[in-house]
Order: sequence, then structure tokens, then C-alpha cells
Amino acid sequence: MNEIPTNASNSIILRLRLQNLPGILASVVAEIGRVGGNIGAIDIVRYEGDFVVRDVTVETSGTEQAAEVAEKLTALNGVTVEHVSDRVFVMHLGGKIEVTSKSPLKTRDDLSMAYTPGVARVCQAIHDDVSKAYNLTIKKNTVAIVSDGTAVLGMGDIGPEAAMPVMEGKAMLFKEFGGVDGFPICLDTKDTEEIIKVVKAIAPGFGGINLEDISAPRCFEIEQRLINELDIPVFHDDQHGTAVVMIAGLINALKVVDKSPSDIKAVVAGVGAAGTACTRMMRDLGINNIIGLDRTGILHKGRTDLNSSKQAYCDISNPEDITGGMTEAIAGADLFVGLSGPNILTVEHLKTMAADPIVFAMSNPTPEIMPELAWPHVAVMATGRSDYPNQLNNVLCFPGLFRGVLDARAKNITEAIKMAAARAIAETIPDEEVSADYIIPSVFDKNVARNVAEAVNQACVEGR
Repeated sequence: MNEIPTNASNSIILRLRLQNLPGILASVVAEIGRVGGNIGAIDIVRYEGDFVVRDVTVETSGTEQAAEVAEKLTALNGVTVEHVSDRVFVMHLGGKIEVTSKSPLKTRDDLSMAYTPGVARVCQAIHDDVSKAYNLTIKKNTVAIVSDGTAVLGMGDIGPEAAMPVMEGKAMLFKEFGGVDGFPICLDTKDTEEIIKVVKAIAPGFGGINLEDISAPRCFEIEQRLINELDIPVFHDDQHGTAVVMIAGLINALKVVDKSPSDIKAVVAGVGAAGTACTRMMRDLGINNIIGLDRTGILHKGRTDLNSSKQAYCDISNPEDITGGMTEAIAGADLFVGLSGPNILTVEHLKTMAADPIVFAMSNPTPEIMPELAWPHVAVMATGRSDYPNQLNNVLCFPGLFRGVLDARAKNITEAIKMAAARAIAETIPDEEVSADYIIPSVFDKNVARNVAEAVNQACVEGR
């Protein structure tokens, strides 16, 4: 079953002008149901004599079904479709974030302290001791969310303007879950050196840098150079946030199947930025037998078509140097981690895995295998989607992680910090509550960010 169910991210509001007669509204509800839409709120907007205007909210599976709903309703007697609004676009009108003042400016005294002449004394204090910027400016609680728009949400290279809605959303998540102020900064350049130069130039105003949606392999050099050349934490969330959350889920999934990391065989489909980071953290967890695949097949030392990052991947994977494709890789595997594309894993593949296999099919919106197909054949199933159990979502990591490193005034984010974050996420669920469909906390569990922040802060202290 590959059909995408209806959901709020594809919801519409239909403004309908209905004849005020018995049965008209019922015919509307019935027609929406026949098309497959899921009705939410039905609100009266106004009465117009013999007519009533209503707003009807409908969840659909996508633009095609939304158009079909409107078309079918237009054909009904006594029904006029006045307008169709996409709820997602309505939410984005004018952007999703804004800057507000923490202090009122109602009097001359307020102005003289917030700005001139009083602000000059604060500037001089920072000039005399730059470290005071952490306490006297927004630096202590701000993160730059930097992207060049080259690897956005599976859409690829869509440009800096088109990347802005994602970065704004990231800023919302930082604030909502970690109390961190994130600023979206989308750069109109793909040049590695220029990106590094720009980020270094803006760094004085920020307490941390979150790199986002920058394509591989450039993202590796950009991140590593910035880590080396800045004195504030730099974190490429597509790599490490994904890895931290995946490891958190894996820690609990291994409890369900009663297996040890050192005893399992893992397959990673998709060895870009996220796949490489996941592999490195899996090795840190104790998994030694990891097979990576790209579109051509298994990564092994005999391949001559590999770039430098994939050649480096061979050094940490495939200890038996096996060759072939998914069929050869998946045989006898205990764990599948998918970071590639839709429908590349089949039921036949699952049947050749080891007993009680774990499948993390993380591609969005369509995973490597749909849960409905996988459930009869696996012990634990997780995806990146919110409409199935066990959603592996980066929001479980980055707000709390940055909260912790900002509070600790850390200069970098170490492997120990990432593992501390993963274990904190996993341990948010008590051992007695861990089950096949509950290996990862809800993204709305407020305990997660707090637990991660505390664990990260402690790891920072221990690492000094």
C-alpha cells in the first residue's frame, strides 16, 4: 500500500455558498466523503437570505485530491464554491516568524537607555571585554540557521528564496521547543569558500551556527572548516540531528528485540550527509558490521566510481567487502536504515533479514517501504512521518542540543555530546514503557528538550 493518507499538510478551506434548504449540507459532506477527503471544521461565515455561506475544512492526500473535491462540489445543485484556500499557504502569508522587543519603548528614558546615549556605555564595555557580548547582547541565545538551498527536504537545489520557508519553520521549532532564537539566513551562493567566509563574517552576533540543507559533499568541508575556524558550536542538522534521533530510536529498538549493538548487521541505504553521520554514530554505539549502498549498489573498495567521501565511507564499513545490490546487502541483516528514496525495499527483502528485524525507513513523504507492507515481517518499524508510530524527527534533537551548548557556552559539539543527546532522547521513555510501537518520544513531549539540554550541558562540563 503506497497511497498517502489525508493529512493537515494537504488541507484546504472551501468557502461554500449553500442554498439554505434541508439536505444541502448533507450532500456536501457525503460528496467529500466519496472523494476520500476528511472533513474537519464546518463554520458559518454569514447568512444571505435564502443562502448560508460556510467555511469547510477538508484534509486531503494532495493537490490532485483537493482539486477533485472542489470540482465535485461545484457540480452539486444548490452549492457554489466561492473560494478554495490552501491552509499551508495561509499559514505562510507574510512569513512565520517576527522580531519583537523585550523591553518597552514608551518614554524618553526608555529610548535613552535602549539606544543613544546609554547604549554607548554598553558598546564600550563589550569593546573592552568581548566576552561580555554573551550577557549584554542576544548572542547567548541565538543561532544562525544557514542554508544555500541546495538540498531542501528531498526537493534538491531549489535556491535560497525557496529555502526560506523551511528555515523559518526551523526557527519556530528552535523557539517553541528549546527557547532558542533562530535567525534564517539563506545565501545566494553555492561556492564553498564564499559560504565559509560569509558565515565567519556573521558569527560574532551568534552563539551557534546550524547549517541546513546544504548538499553533499560540500557540506562536509563547510562544516569541518567552520568547526576549525570558529569559537562557537557549528552543527549540520541534516547530518548529525538525523543521526542522533536515529540512534535514540535504535537504542530502544534493540531493547525490544533483545540484541546487542556488537552482534548485529546493519544496512544503510543512502550514504550522503545523513547516512554517513548515522554510520559513524552506529559505530560509536558498537555496531561493526555496516553495509552502505548508493544508487549503484554496495559501497566496496573495488569500486572505481566513488568520490572522496564515499571512498572514506568504505574505510568504516563493509568489513567483508561484499559486492552487489540490496538483495546481497540485506540478507541476514538485523537493521535497515533508509535515507535514500521511496519503495526501494520490498517484502521479499524483509523475508531474508535476520529474526526480529528492525526497519527505519526514513525517507519523506514516501518511505523506502510503507509500514503497512513491512509490519507483518518486522519486529520494529519507524519512519520520518507523523502519521505512523515511531516518528524519527530531528526536532527531538536540535532544540535541546543547542539549548545545552548555549547554556554551557561550548565552543564545539563533540561526538560525546551527540551520543549524550541520543541517550537522553531514548531515556525519556522509561524502560518499562518501551515497546515495538513506542521506541521514540513524541515530538510534543516537552520533557525531551529539557532532558537533552541537561545531558548535553553535563557532557560539555565533563569534556572540559
